[in-house]
Amino acid sequence: MRHAVIMAGGAGLRLWPLSRTSRPKQLLRLLGGSSLLQASFERVASIFDPKQIYVITSQAFIPLVAQELPEIPQANLLGEPMGRDTANAVGLAAAILAQRDPEAVMGVFTADHMISPLDRFTRTVEQAFQLAESSGDVLVTLGIRPTRPDTNYGYIQRGERIVDGVFAVQKFTEKPNVAVAMKYLASGEYYWNSGMFVWRTDTILNQLKKHLPASSIALVEIARAWDTPQRLERLERLYPTLMRISIDFAVLERAEHVFVVELDCHWVDVGSWPAVESLIHADAEGNVNACSDFLHLGSRGNIVVSEERHLVATIGVDDLVIVHSPDATLICTKRDASAIKELLENLRQKYGDKYA
Repeated sequence: MRHAVIMAGGAGLRLWPLSRTSRPKQLLRLLGGSSLLQASFERVASIFDPKQIYVITSQAFIPLVAQELPEIPQANLLGEPMGRDTANAVGLAAAILAQRDPEAVMGVFTADHMISPLDRFTRTVEQAFQLAESSGDVLVTLGIRPTRPDTNYGYIQRGERIVDGVFAVQKFTEKPNVAVAMKYLASGEYYWNSGMFVWRTDTILNQLKKHLPASSIALVEIARAWDTPQRLERLERLYPTLMRISIDFAVLERAEHVFVVELDCHWVDVGSWPAVESLIHADAEGNVNACSDFLHLGSRGNIVVSEERHLVATIGVDDLVIVHSPDATLICTKRDASAIKELLENLRQKYGDKYA
């Protein structure tokens, strides 16, 4: 049977001060009523029955996720006691699915991306599932055709064409510099790595056993106890021992039968404040307003965000990010928004976890 797994474990530190350790970015309501997680669920629910949708997240976030997504059975909310990157999150979900459905085919989806139009997304996912089901030992990734030489994404170089929109993967590259990214864009041979995948659970588990054997043994042991009273003991004993590594480094860059299916959609990874410009229509002066009330005089190209009913007013400032929260306000230039993680390190040194 087909299943969907939504990866919702990241903290999203680059969206501080709205995203916090107690409230990750996937729960933010940047576009009005729905959170990023709800938008992801609605997209996936257009393809899968909610009973076949899983969410893997931090154990601490399970009550919040259950409140956001009441349609998903409680047993399908999988909590990690701590983050161990995507190889272990994917592996844990795959091992649990394999216990419950030995013939499972799983799609791995993101909780913090905006994708449209929906019909193109669903067609691409169907194509990826058909490929994984017809060739049991393959790993399928969804690739986005790049529109700019962005250095924040990993890239996939396509190789031999299999059918329209499907290619063998030649290599993966993690976040190249600007010069390399420009070459990739000009060549037309590269996709952005979307972080979305489709494969049989037995296939990915075999790959983890081959390339990450210690973690594989622990994950299978945890999964065997998942629906028993021993779950918590095994999680607390074994999960901290897992190597922190991404699924790309652990498996995809080492495996032989990896294919990329082109996802021809408008795709935005909401990973930083400048990404909001791609989601919200700007005013005549280029200001992007994601708050209830905004007033400006002679201000251009700013990003202004507040989830509260709070007036933000600017005079004569350009190209700033201004984010208001109840206890902290961020003001920086758009070009410096990538330094938020560094800011948070300094913040913790001075204030501890008060504003983290």
